This record gives sequence, structure tokens and C-alpha cells, in this order.
Amino acid sequence: MTITLTAEPLTAKRFAAFGSVIDTRSTDPFPINNGLTERYHRLAVATAEPAPASSADEGQAETIISIFLGQPYSLPAELWMLERHPLGSQAFMPLEQRPWLVVVAPAGEPPAATALRAFIARGDQGVNYAAGVWHHPLIALQAASQFLVVDRDGPGNNCDEAPLEETIVVTTTELP
Repeated sequence: MTITLTAEPLTAKRFAAFGSVIDTRSTDPFPINNGLTERYHRLAVATAEPAPASSADEGQAETIISIFLGQPYSLPAELWMLERHPLGSQAFMPLEQRPWLVVVAPAGEPPAATALRAFIARGDQGVNYAAGVWHHPLIALQAASQFLVVDRDGPGNNCDEAPLEETIVVTTTELP
């Protein structure tokens, strides 16, 4: 059986159950550096928990910044798995002005296909997945695209993967 998800425009209200939208349109900046810079403050909060005390990997965790290069998907996009990061948030901010897809499901046990939500993000919108939220790996569109990624590095297992039991195809009515 194939389930088709139609991606809806990404908004803070629609995405709130999964984390936060990183979008400079959602807040007013304030001037810094003698008025030469506008600061859009606290657009998202990164989290990085230590490994559980019962873990043999117990130790210090850090919040790190990386660059990912996502290869483009063709639409409709067929999904094969989800992942989650139980020990910290994971933020993606596109570095190029290209739309991209975000597919999520609530935290908890691996979700049923009917729990998935798909969003189409503008090239100037990022997301910060809350710790434990299921999501599909990066889905770039149109061309290979770079993303600034802020997430947790350190001891402990911070990536759980779950294959999708059904074929999931994501479409969109239009790209922003």
C-alpha cells in the first residue's frame, strides 16, 4: 500500500509539536554593533543532554555546528526511513535560497505512517527538531544544497533509525 503525503507550507504554528521554525520573518531584529548589524535573537534553542548515567558512554556532550550537503530529491519523493535524536535537538538552516522538504512525526515509539506530516520550507526557513522527534533525513530539492546544522556530539547513542513499513510518497502542490 502506498500512502501519499502532500507537503503543506511550513509555519511556526503547524510545526510547533515537532520543534521550532527558524525564520527571520517571525520576529523583529534589534540593532547591534553601532547599528551596523541587525540581530534576530533566539530564533531557536539548541539542546544537548549528557549520555544517560546508566550508559557505558557516560560523559560530556557538546553542541556543534556542521555543514551538510544534501543531494536533491525528485518529486514525488519516496521515503524509506525515519530517524530521531533522543539526546538533543537538531537544527537545519539552508545556506542557499532553495525550497526543501521537512517530514516529521511525534516523539515516542516509531510512528505509524498515518502520523507523518510533510512541510515545504522556503529557502530562507530552517527548522529545529526537538529532541526525540522522528524525522526523515535531509530532503533537498532542485539542486545539491548546503545546510548549516546545529546538533549534539558526544558519548551515548543519539541516533535511532526506523524503517518505514509502508511506501510513503511526498508531493507538493507548488514550490515557494
